[in-house]
Amino acid sequence: MKNFLITIFFIVNGIFVPAQNNTVVDIDSNVYHTVTIGRQVWMVENLRTTRYRNGDPIHYVTMTPEWINLTSGACCDYDNTISNGENYGKLYNWYAVNDNRKIAPEGWHVPSAAEWDTLITYLGGEKIAGGKLKEKGNHHWLNPNTGATNESGFTALPGGNRYFSGQFLQQGIFGFWWSSTRYSSGYAYFISLNHEEKGLGYYKFLKWNGGLSVRCVKN
Repeated sequence: MKNFLITIFFIVNGIFVPAQNNTVVDIDSNVYHTVTIGRQVWMVENLRTTRYRNGDPIHYVTMTPEWINLTSGACCDYDNTISNGENYGKLYNWYAVNDNRKIAPEGWHVPSAAEWDTLITYLGGEKIAGGKLKEKGNHHWLNPNTGATNESGFTALPGGNRYFSGQFLQQGIFGFWWSSTRYSSGYAYFISLNHEEKGLGYYKFLKWNGGLSVRCVKN
């Protein structure tokens, strides 16, 4: 009897992309690895898409005056450097996170604050979970990368942020990730990791012109 190799393909933007175990593909054909942590399945890399799920472009903004006056979804690369977007993922404002067209691939979504809390609780709580999420070593994180074990496989990177003033800040020092949960009309929750601590924090950030990383969780 002959053995047959069957390959499954995704159709992404009209292109056949071969499926792999433990991966997901976005509309731009970016491939992300996945990891199961407890009962959740997370992307191992930060989101890099430049388009919403329906194919509409996410406005790419480099100029500071335009960024600080945004009233709709946008993204950028840290320091407007393409290689930063490739290595650390894009930075998105909350308008993009909250857009009905969705920035996550089909079957995935931007995690709520409650879903982040589920992850953090599974990893032992806010005081120690950060170390279990951070990539080990100093290839991306500044020294000391305190408590970093990456035992979860999450591989969190310090992508920094685009502040509400339009400045790029803290790459290598901090990683920031949006939740989909509003705090108020002007703020939304996010989580933060830094190179000097094994813990992490919940904070609130200006929704309309703050640029943070996005990590997606499976539906």
